[in-house]
Amino acid sequence: MINKIIEIALSAGKAILNIYNSADFGIEMKDDNSPLTLADRVSHEVITEGLKKYFPEIPILSEEGKDISYDIRKDWQKFWLVDPLDGTKEFIKKNGEFTVNIALIESGKPSLGVIYAPALEHDNLQSENEIKTKSKNKLGDFESGVIYFADKKSGAFKQIPGFEPLKISVTKNSDNGNIAVKSRSHSSEEEEKILTELNVVDSISTGSSLKFCMVAEGKAQIYYRHGPTNEWDVGAGYAIAKYAGANIKGLEFNKENILNDSFLVSSIENI
Repeated sequence: MINKIIEIALSAGKAILNIYNSADFGIEMKDDNSPLTLADRVSHEVITEGLKKYFPEIPILSEEGKDISYDIRKDWQKFWLVDPLDGTKEFIKKNGEFTVNIALIESGKPSLGVIYAPALEHDNLQSENEIKTKSKNKLGDFESGVIYFADKKSGAFKQIPGFEPLKISVTKNSDNGNIAVKSRSHSSEEEEKILTELNVVDSISTGSSLKFCMVAEGKAQIYYRHGPTNEWDVGAGYAIAKYAGANIKGLEFNKENILNDSFLVSSIENI
């Protein structure tokens, strides 16, 4: 199943790049014909078409098709949770830190997740292990960016073009303190207070759902978010961090209100 979801995410990312690389960006709102809106829409269409083709029996909850009443979805035991383009500010800034997100929710928890950052530069992300495992790519049309994927059975992986998937896992905190990953676009005094209590001594910033991935691959030990997000913002990231060994508190799925409260993703046990 996960190979099909990877294929769909890669296709959506390629469609986004066609707009991202050709558009003149001066628009900061989702106007009907803005590059951002067009990219969101085309990604949504690619993803939903692919999911309906391969898995017609599984319903879809997507940011771009969100008007599904709780009366309908409350009985869903399994559904796709999709954010076709997460990181709108990063998309507009053209810094590459936007993502395609697809998760499978089963019995209220993500069992599978794929995050694709089609425009993310990866030269500085290559580890010695990645360099050693260079080989013919097996994920089809995958020419740019970074993809993360995970499921309950196999664990979490990261892949860049031309390399085999690399299994990733969290790193535990050290006596010297923890590294937190923070949003480029959102922050609060409450977040700073919590991070201090968690012995955070340094931080890195990135956009979109890539913050989950930073914890999953051990670049940070803590990701704390104070304030509202939507379920589709976090479904795929939850799966990738969880199956890389992270502890996650504060997130539930298929709620009547799809807004999330504060949540914590960390490699620290017993907090």
